[in-house]
Amino acid sequence: MAKVPDGALMQRAAAGLASVCAGLLGEVYGARVVVLAGGGDNGGDALFAGARLARRGAAVTVVAASAQLHQAGQAELLASGGQVIALAGAGAAGDPAPEIARATRRAIAAADLIIDGLTGIGGHGGLRGPAAELALLAEQARADGAVLTAVDLPSGIDADTGEVHGTAVRADVTVTFGTWKPGLLIDPGASQAGAAELVDIGLGPFLAEPTVTALQAADVAAVLPEPTAESDKYRRGVLGVLAGSDRYTGAAVLCVGGAIRGGAGMVRLISAPAALQVVRQHWPEAVLTEADEASPASAIEAAGQVQAWVAGPGLGTGDQARAELATVLASSLPVLVDADGLTVLAANRDLLPRSAPTLITPHAGELARLIAADRADIEARRLHYARAAAADLGVTVLLKGSTTVIAEPDASEPTLVNPTGSSWLATAGSGDVLSGLSGALLAQGLAPLQAAGAAAYLHGMAGRLAANGAPIGAGDVLTALPEAIRTVKGTGQFAAL
Repeated sequence: MAKVPDGALMQRAAAGLASVCAGLLGEVYGARVVVLAGGGDNGGDALFAGARLARRGAAVTVVAASAQLHQAGQAELLASGGQVIALAGAGAAGDPAPEIARATRRAIAAADLIIDGLTGIGGHGGLRGPAAELALLAEQARADGAVLTAVDLPSGIDADTGEVHGTAVRADVTVTFGTWKPGLLIDPGASQAGAAELVDIGLGPFLAEPTVTALQAADVAAVLPEPTAESDKYRRGVLGVLAGSDRYTGAAVLCVGGAIRGGAGMVRLISAPAALQVVRQHWPEAVLTEADEASPASAIEAAGQVQAWVAGPGLGTGDQARAELATVLASSLPVLVDADGLTVLAANRDLLPRSAPTLITPHAGELARLIAADRADIEARRLHYARAAAADLGVTVLLKGSTTVIAEPDASEPTLVNPTGSSWLATAGSGDVLSGLSGALLAQGLAPLQAAGAAAYLHGMAGRLAANGAPIGAGDVLTALPEAIRTVKGTGQFAAL
């Protein structure tokens, strides 16, 4: 900031913001624009952007939520033909006078576009007082057809965590500057932000390591294993799978399929006879071993050597499942625990920690049982609980849900957030595919954080490719995995996505 003239970064931000707003309006001339401006830099960005839109013929009204607006921004807005409605400072309690309140309500209700510049990245806690009322008025206008654009971050959202404590703005589009903020990537903040666009204002390169990272396609492509001329099925990674039961045969099918489509050279499945029969029909290349209720460890030993294990999908939660899980966790191999395996683990915390790499893939309810927390609180504070669980359990945690968060026990490691998730993936069996895919990457030598991050990215991409706007099942995600991998590598039909 010291290397550029005073105000240069704000002008760059305002130019980018105005450009996005103009695109959203389509026709700027004659459009009705309302700027909700606080006293900070985000308010200044919004005022300068409003001035640019006013010079192009928009009718711009600023609602001043602070007694002190950015002086230069306000002056330019007024000079460009915009008007300001003073909201704060009238009356002993700071409430707006009735006529100002009416003018504010009329302006917001009539707006084609609303720009939220109430608070910035330094704000903590939900909006209060007049700012909270303005957010509610803006939400009503949005419901009536107005487009709501947030400046850098929707007001009321914690920039560092995505948490929402109280009233917050819900935007259609958020225009953020310089770099992504964690609150734009992690729910509930990510859902409040709408579509997010990054405007480069020349802040990089950054010297500090990020605390949160969202992998991009090139990052995933760089860690995906590639077979060489010397590769054989053993060198490509052998994955052992403890999944399925007489009741839940499909979980084994989907988990094994995820592993095969994820590049494992061989998959060894140990399961109940009914599940083995179904898997044999779908994946004849899988090596099958019947589970032994009398001696679970013997069946695991008889299955042969593997490089990693996946334990849990459709496994059941009885004594046999506990014995099987205890056996693989006692090994020196990487282990992924999911689904029923997590339920067993919640009742047998003594099986952790372990010295070998361990990855768990819970949704909020499963994690709540593991760490004795409230599910709703986990969903509201996803970043906090993923990190806390990883540190508490001594394992890598992939917290599934509306936004997938992946945390390591070592707090110095960045937390990963998956940007490719899709609500279409909320379907039975989708997590079983993810487990098999993640396990395949573990068996091929990736560390848990790498395997989880790459698998989540590919899983989300496969869901998007499979759905294309229509309902899908877990089998469709499985079928789309090869195209997702080709897309990430830049060789697929949809590589431009």
